[in-house]
Amino acid sequence: MAILLIPANSIVFAEPPAPNPSKQIQVDGAGASFPFPLIDLWRVEYNKLYPNVVLNYQSIGSGGGVKNHIEKTIVFGASDAPLRPAEMDAAPNTLHIPEAIGAVTLAYNVPETPEKGLKLTGSVIADIFLGKITKWNDPAIASLNSDVDLPDKSIVVAHRSDGSGTTFVFTSYLVEVSDEWDEVVGAGKSVQWPGGIGGKGNEGVAQVIKSTPYSIGYIELAYAFQIGIPVAFVQNADGTKFVEPTMESISSASAGAAPTLPKSHESWYGISLLNAPGNNSYPIATFTYLLIYENLNKVTNDPDTARALMHAIHWIITDGQKFNETLLYVPISDAVQNIGKEGLARVTFDGEQLYQYEKQSTIPQWIKNNAGWWADGQIDDSSFVQGIQFLIKEGIMVIPPTETTGSSESEVPGWIKNNAGWWAAGQIDDNTFVSGIQYLIKVGILLIP
Repeated sequence: MAILLIPANSIVFAEPPAPNPSKQIQVDGAGASFPFPLIDLWRVEYNKLYPNVVLNYQSIGSGGGVKNHIEKTIVFGASDAPLRPAEMDAAPNTLHIPEAIGAVTLAYNVPETPEKGLKLTGSVIADIFLGKITKWNDPAIASLNSDVDLPDKSIVVAHRSDGSGTTFVFTSYLVEVSDEWDEVVGAGKSVQWPGGIGGKGNEGVAQVIKSTPYSIGYIELAYAFQIGIPVAFVQNADGTKFVEPTMESISSASAGAAPTLPKSHESWYGISLLNAPGNNSYPIATFTYLLIYENLNKVTNDPDTARALMHAIHWIITDGQKFNETLLYVPISDAVQNIGKEGLARVTFDGEQLYQYEKQSTIPQWIKNNAGWWADGQIDDSSFVQGIQFLIKEGIMVIPPTETTGSSESEVPGWIKNNAGWWAAGQIDDNTFVSGIQYLIKVGILLIP
């Protein structure tokens, strides 16, 4: 049996044409507040490169962004929640372009506690927002924080008052960790809150928490970082550790996601990074998306605006990713960038394809990252095998029809894990690594899709 690995670094994408330098162009967008700090930074940095182009983005919440996208009153939208089937029906031929990965944090204002690190489990968080836990010194919180002298003060809950992708992510997490939350409240961009104070946008909730002693609320990590609000350490999905929301723990939550992701033009409904496995995986992580139509004539009659939008989005998901970490957003991987590029190649204006590219297969860097993490025990066998199945599915590993030996083995042998670590570190070549993959297929551990 032979396996062909096509050499790395062989994907060549043409860049969309640069914006017309002789015309002032404004590209209007609106939507999620979750990525607003990052989009605003991209706006500034892109304008330095192309001073005649202004990315005008209004932070109005994912609900508003989706509504305006459906009504075609903006050139592009943004949402942390993928479009629901009914929304896709109302906005056919919408592309989801992942732009970054972020975290929803539990920010709090309790003067008697440390600056960060209050420990919370998913069930305790749900009970706080359900109104079942009403005091900071409640035994359910105190038992998780025996080293902290919690005050006998009432908890003030802060939540979003507008339609919000951040709310969708947070309530989707609560559905996963609490049957009662699922039954009583559920998940959505807007929900019927059992109680608390509403704030508009991540900005509004952050200000409520900042100005209200003994409050707790959910906001994107960048907002907590920017105004210095403490954030909780949340128990991971494995129940083994309370995890701080950091670049590393958010990256860990997104490791291995690429093989399971749809194409940009397909439905992203149900795609989630919530409660990802792994000792160091922060459990409330999420993609955030740009929304554009395949046919830009639906939202603009100006060819220069259409071309500027294409170039700006391509820049955002490629060169612009270097700015993500400055605001504690995780850059998207090369594989996710390629999903966005393939989506952009579907976009037309006046019947003309605005972005053409030549694609050949490659081994994405995240596959080697996965191999190294797997060898170190940071991800499980299933996540590693999914990565290899992705290579096969995409034609990066070409495998002739073959039969398994009928072996009864069900676990990946240790020597293959050693090979993976050495391959990730560049200590062995592709062929040596492939010999291990051949063995997994032969004994039936790795199934060819």
